[in-house]
Amino acid sequence: MEFAQSVRLNIRLNNNIMEGVTMVFTRDFRQTLPVIPRGTRADEIQACLKSSYLWNGIQRLGLTTNIQVHLNSDPSAQQFADNLLQLGNGAITPDNQDECIAMQRIGRIVKIQQELKEAVFPNVSQHFFNYSWLCQRAILAPRNEDVSVMNKKLLQELPSRVQVYKSIDTTCDTNEAINYPAEFLNTLEPSGVPSHTLELNIGAPIMLLRNLHPLSLCNGTRLCIKKLMPNITEDTIMTANAAGEDVFKNRHDNNHATGSAMRLLLISNKYFSLFLV
Repeated sequence: MEFAQSVRLNIRLNNNIMEGVTMVFTRDFRQTLPVIPRGTRADEIQACLKSSYLWNGIQRLGLTTNIQVHLNSDPSAQQFADNLLQLGNGAITPDNQDECIAMQRIGRIVKIQQELKEAVFPNVSQHFFNYSWLCQRAILAPRNEDVSVMNKKLLQELPSRVQVYKSIDTTCDTNEAINYPAEFLNTLEPSGVPSHTLELNIGAPIMLLRNLHPLSLCNGTRLCIKKLMPNITEDTIMTANAAGEDVFKNRHDNNHATGSAMRLLLISNKYFSLFLV
C-alpha cells in the first residue's frame, strides 16, 4: 500500500493519499500476523497494515454476517462462530498460571489422535460418499506433518487401494540443475504447493488449490475423488453452485520461487493442484 502511494506521488506529484482516489483494500485481519523471516515480535507488528502512516486516512468497514453460518441455520455453528469472535477480540480470559485459553467452549479436547479421528470421522468407510456428511467435517492442525499422518490413517480406512502420485520438479534455470538435483527439489514444500508424494484414494475429500473456472472450480473448492487414473482424476464437486457435478483434473505446470532474499531459486513443478482435507 505504501509502495503504491509512493509511486503515485512520484508520478503525479500529488501529496493526497492515493491522489484522493477512492481505493478499496480487502483483507481478513483475523488471520495470522505477517511472517517476517528471523524477525522479532516488534518486526511483525511493524509490518502490519495498522502500523502504516496511511492507516489514519483509511475508513474501516467490516462484514458482520457469517453467510455460511446464516445459510446453514445451525445453532451450534452460530455458537462456534461467536466463540471464535470472542477469542479474536480477547474476550476470553486466559489462565493466570500458563496464560493458556481454555477451549472447552470452542472445541473438544482429546488426548490421542485416534480419539480425534473417531470423533470427527466416525465410520468413515460407510459415509465417504455422503457429500453433505463430508462437507461438515474437517481436522485442522498447525503443522503439515500432523496433517499427513492423519490423512494416511483416514485413507487406509477407505475400501479402495491407495494410489501414489509424484510431482515432477525441475529448476527453471538449466544452469542450476547441477547444483539442485531433483532429489533435493522433491524435499521442498513451499507454501500452497502439495508435497512431492501425494497419496489419494477413491472417496477421499480434496481441496482445489488454483482457480480453474469462476463459477465452479475456484481456489478452496472441495471435491470428492470418484475415479483415479494414471494422469487424471475424476472428482465430484461437493461445494459451491456446481455441487454434484463431475469434473476431470490433470496435472498442472506451475513456477514458484523458494529460498531466502540472499538465494532465490525458481522451481518448475508439474503436479495435481489439490490437497487432501
